[in-house]
Amino acid sequence: MNEGDYREMNVLALDTSNRPLSVAVMADDQVLATTTVTVNQKHAAQLLPIIEELMHTAKLTPRDLTRVVVADGPGSYTGLRIGVTTAKTLASTLNIELVGVSSLAAIAANVTTDQQLVTVLFDGRNDNVFAGVYRIVDQQPVAVIADQHIAFEDLLQKLVALDEKVVVLGDLDNFQDRLVQQLGDHFVALPAVWSLTSAAQVGRLGQALPPVTDVDAFVPRYLRLTKAEADWQKQHPEEDHNDYVEKV
Repeated sequence: MNEGDYREMNVLALDTSNRPLSVAVMADDQVLATTTVTVNQKHAAQLLPIIEELMHTAKLTPRDLTRVVVADGPGSYTGLRIGVTTAKTLASTLNIELVGVSSLAAIAANVTTDQQLVTVLFDGRNDNVFAGVYRIVDQQPVAVIADQHIAFEDLLQKLVALDEKVVVLGDLDNFQDRLVQQLGDHFVALPAVWSLTSAAQVGRLGQALPPVTDVDAFVPRYLRLTKAEADWQKQHPEEDHNDYVEKV
């Protein structure tokens, strides 16, 4: 490609996977405008107005966008549906690229120390968690243990087996005491701000990933069946089931 052929990648990044609502507009790795709201929000009502405001601040029109990147899970069922549906609609309407990024990886990317092991976990209730384990390589989180819905005690055993210092981010309130007991000096805690969702991180990671090949078929990675879905599958064992969720 000749230097004159280069086209700046204008990216809209969204993360509505949990309570915070985060949106960023980027030109390559430069953040033009971003907002993260950490109080409880009605994501469905707030998302589009925030997108419009940030696009205006960045002096871009929708037609200037080349890619939309969305945190595709795990996380809140409602939040994920809102973010993914909005991203799919924009990608389809504007005929631009769509990329999904792990909600856990985006938080792990807040840590930049090379070769550092990072675990991110979201409380999945009933002493289960959504968790992923990553190693930071050239400021990119590389999966060591894939994102999954797992019993917390099972995750603990996996971390003990790794036998090295690990930064743990995310929902720690119900788990920190056991992390300290089991991991000892290998457990590294950081201030809560390190666990904050950042659409800018979602956008940064998404620029390095290939776009989805079928926008219509793109779905959130819930990693867990709802009770209604699990009950339906029990009643219809002969049906094919989507492979992007698992039941613990």
